[in-house]
Amino acid sequence: MDKDRIAGSAKDFAGKVESTTGDMAGDAKTQAEGRVREAAGTVQNLYGQAKDVARDATDAAVGYAKDAYENSGDTVRSGQHAVAKTVQENPLGALLVAGGIGFALALLMTRPPRRPPPRWRYYG
Repeated sequence: MDKDRIAGSAKDFAGKVESTTGDMAGDAKTQAEGRVREAAGTVQNLYGQAKDVARDATDAAVGYAKDAYENSGDTVRSGQHAVAKTVQENPLGALLVAGGIGFALALLMTRPPRRPPPRWRYYG
């Protein structure tokens, strides 16, 4: 719990007490000061709540990032096992896929780069 929430709740309570005292005594000034203190306490309490929510969201995001980082090795290993199993079950299909990928890469790497069309300049 944030210190602003505690201080805000205390101000809110003190403002309610002061406002009630002003009501009972019939003193408009004390009543108004109590309402102002109550409003200030409510605002400070809400500010503390917002800080708590932001802190909780940050902690949750950090936790998710740590979990993803720690489990990424397991995911890669399980993917490797799945690929190895597929290759063992269908070696001809895996060979054709690997050959197709190699052929496509060879075409991309040996192809001449595109050149823009020549610009004709007329001097005259």
